[in-house]
Amino acid sequence: MSSDLPITEADLQAYVDGRLAQARCAEVETWLTTRPDEAERIVQLRGQRDALRAFYDPVLDEPVPGRLMRPAARGPRAREFALAAGWVALGLLAGVLAGWQLHDWQASPMPAMSEGASIARSAAVAHATYSPEVRHPVEVAADQQAHLVAWLSKRLGAPVRAPALEVAGLSLVGGRLLPGEGDPSTGPQPAPVAQFMYQGGKGQRVTLYVRTEARDHGETAFRFAREGSVSVFYWIDRNFGYALSSGDLDRAELLRVANLVYKQLNP
Repeated sequence: MSSDLPITEADLQAYVDGRLAQARCAEVETWLTTRPDEAERIVQLRGQRDALRAFYDPVLDEPVPGRLMRPAARGPRAREFALAAGWVALGLLAGVLAGWQLHDWQASPMPAMSEGASIARSAAVAHATYSPEVRHPVEVAADQQAHLVAWLSKRLGAPVRAPALEVAGLSLVGGRLLPGEGDPSTGPQPAPVAQFMYQGGKGQRVTLYVRTEARDHGETAFRFAREGSVSVFYWIDRNFGYALSSGDLDRAELLRVANLVYKQLNP
């Protein structure tokens, strides 16, 4: 039975975190079916949550620093207090780092970061956001590939392609349009970005991030980056920036796929 209570932001945040009662979850899901913008926001919040967990959960498994474990001269209660204080400090540090990382993702790239590294980071964040999705991993599915490619090419203002990766055991799931990088208030509107998603027989997912208006700056060779649990091979070719990301494939296998992608995009 419906509670007839309005859906609040607190309900949505609890729903994202898996802390909402089952009956209320059903009401939220019904509410979301008529609000696609909010549903998409929930998808993005879950992706950010999962990405942050992948980055910072390992901190919780690290041993407490030795200086916090040294016995104190004031007896057992003092030692217990020191240990508790150490865990509190560690938790606060993880929270601060997670908060700053989220702020950093939402901000424009720092000036000291190379353009290729900026593309790699943005691609990793996009991969972590959308690859866990089961029901809405893409905007346009692979059965509409011709429409998908034409749409993305028009929006990016340049021809883009979805490489065929079946030889590597990966099938196209589909693709989506992503917002461009940069702050529109400080310059021209940044060009949108394309993301193609692929999936293997065991459920492993790989995404190809394509950006126009890139400048090579000597970064035409493959470069590797690791952002949390996501591995990325990225390169710049003329005014295109590419990044191939996966949290499932090891570095050697991802490099093999990157070579396949490069050869098809640069025959």
